[in-house]
Amino acid sequence: MKSDRSGDGAGLRVGDVERAHLVDPADTSFTIGRWAPSPDLDDLIRRFWVPTWSVPEGRAAPQKVLQYPVCLVVVTADYCRFYGVSTGLSETVLTGDGWAVGTMLAPAAGSLITGGPVAEWTDRFDDLTVAAGGVGVTLASAVRAVMAADPGDVSVQHEATDLIEGWLRTLLPVDDDGLLINAIVEFVETDSTVTSVSQICDRFHLTERSLQRLTQRRLGLTPKWLIQRRRLQEAAERLRESGETLATLAAELGYADEAHLVRDFRTVTGMTPGQFSARFE
Repeated sequence: MKSDRSGDGAGLRVGDVERAHLVDPADTSFTIGRWAPSPDLDDLIRRFWVPTWSVPEGRAAPQKVLQYPVCLVVVTADYCRFYGVSTGLSETVLTGDGWAVGTMLAPAAGSLITGGPVAEWTDRFDDLTVAAGGVGVTLASAVRAVMAADPGDVSVQHEATDLIEGWLRTLLPVDDDGLLINAIVEFVETDSTVTSVSQICDRFHLTERSLQRLTQRRLGLTPKWLIQRRRLQEAAERLRESGETLATLAAELGYADEAHLVRDFRTVTGMTPGQFSARFE
C-alpha cells in the first residue's frame, strides 16, 4: 500500500502534521487522510485523521507521535477511546489490516467532554464511555456501521467524521476559559520567540499562578511543558531538512546550548537529533 502522508489535507499545513508525527519514511504500510473540521467547530476540533493500514504478517508498524497539548478521541473496529495528553512520546503499533477514525480536539474540548478538569487524564486513556458516558456506545456503533462499507473510501471516511462532528456540536458554545486556553496554546505553538512562561503571562495579562491553574485544569499540563513541546516539534520538523546544524537549531529554538537540545530530544523521543535526521537522508 502506498503511503499518503497528508490525505486530502484540507485546511492543514504539512509542517503542522509532520513535526508531530515521527514517521519512518521507509514505512509504506499505511495511508492517512487528514482534514479540518467544519468552520463552526474550530473551537472544539483541530483536525481529523483517518488511517487505514495493511501490515504484512509477522511485521509491525510503530507510529510515534510528539502529541500536541490536546485530548483525542479514536474509534476503531475494536475500541472507542478518549485520550489525555501524552507528555512523553505516544506510540501506537499497527499490525494486520485495520482502520481508525481519529479526532484531534482543540485545547478547550477535553474538559467539556469529561465535564471537569482533564488533569486526571494526563498520560492516560480509557473507553469513551468513561469520559463521556453513554454517547461512547452510540457513537462507536454509528461510526463502525459507516466504515464497514469501505474503510478506504474517502467519502465513507468523511461520513464517519460527520457523525463525530454531530456529537461535538452539542457542546457548543465554548466557554470563556476554553477560548482563552485555545488562544494561549495557539500563541505558544505559532510564535517561536516564546521561550519563557513570563511571555505568556504578559501577552494574556495573567499572573503565573493563574496561568498554571488554567493550563492544569484545561490541559493537565504546565505552561513550561507547552514551550518545550513546541520546541521539540519544531526541531523534529527542521531536522528533516538538509544543512541544519544542531548549534544553529539550538540557538534559534532558545536553548542555552546544543547539549540541552540533544538531551531534551533524546529524553522524549528515544533518539538523538542526529539519529532522527539520518532517517531522512
